[in-house]
Amino acid sequence: MRIIDYQHALKFITEKEIAAMEGETLSAKSKLVNRTGPGSDFTGWVDYPLAGEENIKKITAAARRIRENSEVLLVIGIGGSYLGAKAGLELLNPYFGKQGGPEILFAGHTLSSSYTRELIDYLQGKNFSVNVISKSGTTTEPAIAFRIFKKLLEEKYGEEARERIYVTTTIGKGALYGIAVENGYEMFGISEDIGGRYSVLTPVGLLPFAVAGIDVGAILEGAASAREDALTKPYLENDALLYAALRNLFYRRGKTVELLASYEPKLRYFGEWYKQLFGESEGKDGKGLFPASVLYTTDLHSLGQYVQDGERILFETVINFEKPEKDMVLIREEEDFDGLNYLAGKSLDYVNRQALKGTVLAHVDGDVPNLLLNFPEISARQFGRMVYFFMFACGVSGYLLGVNPFNQEGVEAYKRNMFTLLGKP
Repeated sequence: MRIIDYQHALKFITEKEIAAMEGETLSAKSKLVNRTGPGSDFTGWVDYPLAGEENIKKITAAARRIRENSEVLLVIGIGGSYLGAKAGLELLNPYFGKQGGPEILFAGHTLSSSYTRELIDYLQGKNFSVNVISKSGTTTEPAIAFRIFKKLLEEKYGEEARERIYVTTTIGKGALYGIAVENGYEMFGISEDIGGRYSVLTPVGLLPFAVAGIDVGAILEGAASAREDALTKPYLENDALLYAALRNLFYRRGKTVELLASYEPKLRYFGEWYKQLFGESEGKDGKGLFPASVLYTTDLHSLGQYVQDGERILFETVINFEKPEKDMVLIREEEDFDGLNYLAGKSLDYVNRQALKGTVLAHVDGDVPNLLLNFPEISARQFGRMVYFFMFACGVSGYLLGVNPFNQEGVEAYKRNMFTLLGKP
């Protein structure tokens, strides 16, 4: 099954122009795959779906212990150390009620005192474990959180606390590695050649997924399938390459905002992960598409007016799942009080799909190009496929843009000012 459908872009870009991008796009792909482009020392993720299987046994064993002794797993991390895991958990767990395992909560992604205090209060009386994720161990937000919740664990469990702390970090270096060795915490490695926003298919994401009862083997299988397609399929049949080429063509025509849209609320945090992936990878040297995300039809009643009639600076990329997890048929009312009896006998998913199709047509008529990314269903395998598809396309797209897709020096600017204001020695 093809992922990308660009028929609603052809009003703005011709097939000939897309074909003309082949040489440039294949050159960008070569830089990524052969590690000859800027930042190539951070491209270890390209082959990780194959290597990652080595960690499954250890991850599964740790997840089993956490599931047996904890009501809550607290994941401490920021940016790529939490967004990918949050995205997968939201997509693959039920909307309501109990997850497949312990409740998974997050800390270290905010400096909000209210959030942190309420989290401490919430954990009172609950058995919990901590998974702290950081390459260095010195990033301010997660470092503060780890201090706080490590102390809470030690006060509650004493010596047993060390058996409830799981560290995901760079093996052999960094403050967090040193603390883990000193205290005997179980560790999972983040390879030095994989940056945070490209790390969701490593133990960074896989351990929380396994604790939630999600099939991590299926995630890696989906990613391996997407990798095979991205590496081997020719340009015009290669969905990841075409997506990278199309978004750069739009950018060159003044479409400077990409709006990732979905009609499934479970994708809210996938949109957040996508924004970090492309924002940190491409937003540099005065260049880059601005990544934004919306959930339709909800946001059609807030941002829909701007998308339809506002400044013509954006295009939309719509994620579509062919099959809903659950569906229901609308019934006929004896008294047609709301005028909706014409929908009787139709499924709610059918109505949602017509909303998607109608919105695409309206926005294209309003000079907003649309790309559709089609996936068969919501599943662990498809999540892995989606993640790898976007990561590979992002690496190629960054090289097409002429930037290093794997650094993020701009992130350090706020830290320098903050440290000065805090009086850091």
